[in-house]
Amino acid sequence: MSLKDFWVRYFGARTTPIDSVRGNLWNPSVGPGVYAGDGAAHQNAVLEQYKMYVEMADRVSARRSLTNTFFLTLNTAIFTVIGALWKERPTESPWLLLFPLVALVVQCGAWFFLVRSYRQLNSAKYTVIGVLEEQLPASPYWKAEWKALGEGKDTAKYWPLTHLEQWVPAVFAATYLAGFITAVTA
Repeated sequence: MSLKDFWVRYFGARTTPIDSVRGNLWNPSVGPGVYAGDGAAHQNAVLEQYKMYVEMADRVSARRSLTNTFFLTLNTAIFTVIGALWKERPTESPWLLLFPLVALVVQCGAWFFLVRSYRQLNSAKYTVIGVLEEQLPASPYWKAEWKALGEGKDTAKYWPLTHLEQWVPAVFAATYLAGFITAVTA
């Protein structure tokens, strides 16, 4: 695996092509005919599934927000403890900080990949929502809002939040590393 492939696989963003979802979403044995020819009952079933699925996507976003809150609180507490304990330069070897440094960097890595996973999950969910909207009279998310936002490709119109929030743990990890290097070399 090349470095570029590695980078894209673990740090990049790929979207699920809508055509791959479209072919797998609908059950061929369930259509308007199953509802005794009642197209309205079929349409109501699609609408109910759509509502439930949008709610599920919203819950994933809420969980991502809680994850960020947890890790931000944890890192703020860590900085507070470091600040309280580091009023004067410790007399012990700064190399003893290597163990907590490793734990902090691993924690930041876990945070980074959790946010990335939530981003991927929501990306797939919103693609499915787009396919569901094809069966509804309006497509507020897929064809209206997402197109109005430049499909996330024009940062002047919209900069996807998860692309930014994913790098917050990397900044914390870099800060921890810089602090460690400073403590060891000073």
